[in-house]
Amino acid sequence: MDECMTMTTFAEMDLSPRMLSAIEAMGFEQPTEIQSRAVPLIRTGCDVIGSSQTGTGKTVAFAIPALERIDPEDESVQVLILCPTRELAQQGC
Repeated sequence: MDECMTMTTFAEMDLSPRMLSAIEAMGFEQPTEIQSRAVPLIRTGCDVIGSSQTGTGKTVAFAIPALERIDPEDESVQVLILCPTRELAQQGC
């Protein structure tokens, strides 16, 4: 992913106003490296494998593009999360 441009703000990612508002409400100010590199690529339809330390925002990096593609008028399954990381599963305990 070194050849892709790193975004320095969530606004630079051309996200919907609703998504930007939700990101701001959660207290996120700037994307982490994994977020700034993965979100734009995933939004174009690229398959992405990202590797980063625990706590660096991988879940958000993959969730933002998935949520942006959901059509609220379509009641069919639109997103499927196959397997959360061990760390994410433990956060629910």
